[in-house]
Amino acid sequence: MIILGIDPGSRLTGYGLIDNRRDRMIYCASGHIRVRGDSFPQRLGDIFEQLCAVIAEHQPVQMSIESVFMHKNADSALKLGQARGAAICAGHQAGLQIHEYAPREVKQALVGRGAAEKEQVRHMVMRLLGLTTEPQIDESDALALAICHAQHQMMENRTGLPASAFKNRRTRRR
Repeated sequence: MIILGIDPGSRLTGYGLIDNRRDRMIYCASGHIRVRGDSFPQRLGDIFEQLCAVIAEHQPVQMSIESVFMHKNADSALKLGQARGAAICAGHQAGLQIHEYAPREVKQALVGRGAAEKEQVRHMVMRLLGLTTEPQIDESDALALAICHAQHQMMENRTGLPASAFKNRRTRRR
């Protein structure tokens, strides 16, 4: 099953696709959507259209996207939220199952630490997928989202419990 990971941004949106097999994860593709222009609605339309093209080309079944988190700058948070919305609409239109993960949750799943640096996440993405060249940060973040979802699915399949039963497990123990 192919999973599409999305790292949304109003100027640069990363995407990564993995094939989640029973015994391993296989890298399919990754890239980024760089939008330009002064018109914010046009940039959102570009994100939507280009993600629709990625979905049509690779035929993923599920999508994993970063959940909303608060920035220090409210304007940046609003723009990020709107870019997320454009990406979610592209996935919804294609009939994908859409799953959201907090940034700390993704870092915890890949590195074992919710406060991990982006370079640590990229390193683990490369190790887990057997990549020999470094993806750009936005691409590795998108691949990390896809891997995080694949890991949640694996736990669900092994235990029969919903993936939500494993979310924030470490924080609840404290």
